[in-house]
Amino acid sequence: MHILSPYPADHSALTDCSKLLRSGFDGRKAIVIIGYDYDAFPLSPTVRAFELLASIEVRLRAAEPVPFDGLIHPVHRQGAVFGWEINPL
Repeated sequence: MHILSPYPADHSALTDCSKLLRSGFDGRKAIVIIGYDYDAFPLSPTVRAFELLASIEVRLRAAEPVPFDGLIHPVHRQGAVFGWEINPL
């Protein structure tokens, strides 16, 4: 739900990037965001803001976003899945 919050208590995608690098997990690390797109609230500005803010703490390597649409939910009908590999600066 929270993508851009800078506060660790919000468990946002932004703070998860740094937590993954500090986790001590072996192997490559990545974050995935599934976002919904609305006429009044397009997803692309949020994704660009995430990439800009995250690049202060980590290096992101993006994959191609995968759009989806045609969902039957009355509000959440379309969006995209984004993924980034996370590396230290």
